Amino acid sequence: MSTKVFKGGFAMGSRKMSSSSKDGPLEGYKVIELGSTVAGPFCARLLADFGANVIKVEQKEGDAVRYMGRQKKGRSLYGASILRNKKIISVDLRKDEGRHIIRRLCETADIVIENFRPGTLERWGLGYEELSLSNPGLIMVRISGYGQDGPYSQQPGYGVVCEAFSGIREITGYPDRPPARVAVSMTDYITGLYGAFGAVMAALERKRTGHGQVVDAALYEAAFSFMEPHIPAFQQLGEIAQRCGSRLPGHTPNTLFETSDGQYIHITAGSQSIFKRLAKLMKRSDLLADPRYATPTARSEHEDSIELIVSEWTRAHTLVELESILSNAAVPASRIYNLKDIFQDKHYQSRNMIVTPEDSELGPIAMANVVPRLSRTPGVVRWAGHNIGADTHSVLAQELGFSAEELKKLIVADVIYAAHVSEND
Repeated sequence: MSTKVFKGGFAMGSRKMSSSSKDGPLEGYKVIELGSTVAGPFCARLLADFGANVIKVEQKEGDAVRYMGRQKKGRSLYGASILRNKKIISVDLRKDEGRHIIRRLCETADIVIENFRPGTLERWGLGYEELSLSNPGLIMVRISGYGQDGPYSQQPGYGVVCEAFSGIREITGYPDRPPARVAVSMTDYITGLYGAFGAVMAALERKRTGHGQVVDAALYEAAFSFMEPHIPAFQQLGEIAQRCGSRLPGHTPNTLFETSDGQYIHITAGSQSIFKRLAKLMKRSDLLADPRYATPTARSEHEDSIELIVSEWTRAHTLVELESILSNAAVPASRIYNLKDIFQDKHYQSRNMIVTPEDSELGPIAMANVVPRLSRTPGVVRWAGHNIGADTHSVLAQELGFSAEELKKLIVADVIYAAHVSEND
């Protein structure tokens, strides 16, 4: 497992470019993260990975994401990754003084990321209309379950709930079982990715106009966008998409096949050129003359029978044999990897896909490297997620000029929390 991280970069937008920068293309951009749980923190993590100066604001009790997933020595393993590359401050937004501090930070921010229920920031005097009065270039990414308006906007929306609402949950799993889910917060990740994409697009547009704008990223809409092939099929043909297990509807063969040693391999050979290679490999060139299998459309109409033919062939070979045979014939296929497989795989190692920044208590801690890979200005994992309030002192002193005495008073008043600092310090 490699500990290498990427280096290099330059700043974008109106910022000064520097070919010697080591912080990535978003160097010089200041981001205030008011989000919590997964979608907001992931959105901000993407920007931080590419060099943005992300300041995450937490309550004293900590973001809920710190209590998701596994723990070791009382530390969040999930938090080490999703909170990486960020400065962590703890400010109580429920208090006037706390909101005043955040308002001041936002006055010089490029981007604010939030995922409160619509209207919450407005009630706190931190809505976009108010913040943009003193900072017209501000970009605000607003992540919510159902969007900033509409009849459902005030409903609480978690990723998996909005996934159900989007229709994508209905097509996940096997037809003879209830709808399944992916064992990660998939819709939160999709929405966080859209939010980061929207923020960068807004930053590019700001170069032309000097004005910021709101990026409205709804969880259900992000998930619904992945229903792309099924939307016109319903409107034009009246077809309601159904669960298909490991198949990809309309692209056959494209599913799991059992091997002689009781393992499974996923083969994707729906396109005509690849199916021809598979048929040759199977010594079944006759399939190309059979009208049931001669074209992609025909094969999709005879899924069961063509999959049975391929399955009979795969059951005559072990998993390792099939991997070699299919790879040599340029037929896309893979065993189903688990984490142990991934940590041992030479390709993951060669591309440094797992990095191990230092954690203050756990030492090197593994996490996925930055994606996508930029050839000249790549991102980098600079540090693992910090503790709650770890950077409160330094950020408020550097960004807002608070003195040690002012910070002490705020700690005593329980407006801010600074890790490892007591009221008597």
